[in-house]
Amino acid sequence: MRLAMSAAAVAAAALTACGAPPPAEPPVTETVTVPPRAPETITYPPSVAPPVTQTAASWTMPNLVGTGLQEAQDAIQELTGFGIAVTTSHDATGANRMQVADRNWKVCTQNVPPGATITRDTRIDFGAVKLEESC
Repeated sequence: MRLAMSAAAVAAAALTACGAPPPAEPPVTETVTVPPRAPETITYPPSVAPPVTQTAASWTMPNLVGTGLQEAQDAIQELTGFGIAVTTSHDATGANRMQVADRNWKVCTQNVPPGATITRDTRIDFGAVKLEESC
């Protein structure tokens, strides 16, 4: 009676006889379904919390005459939480100069009187002169 052995069986028997471990079994694969993660909630400490946007539909126009043009524009943006992000200005001397560097100009007039109610649709225009000039 002859025994037939495969080459792999002969190799495994030879390695086992020499003290080598038998060949490893092929890895078993398994499919695992992972549920989706819930959205994260981020809590900020008070010192780093993002600013809260004002949601008011209207604001009260401040008196900005005498302030720098840039400061007046910044004040409107801050007051309205950028609800009114853009204001316009013109040369109050009538010389029709452009206010390119707003920090070099001061407010002499404003088209919306102090105390008036302003909304997102209000167009605010400042009359301005250069800092060294008089209103």
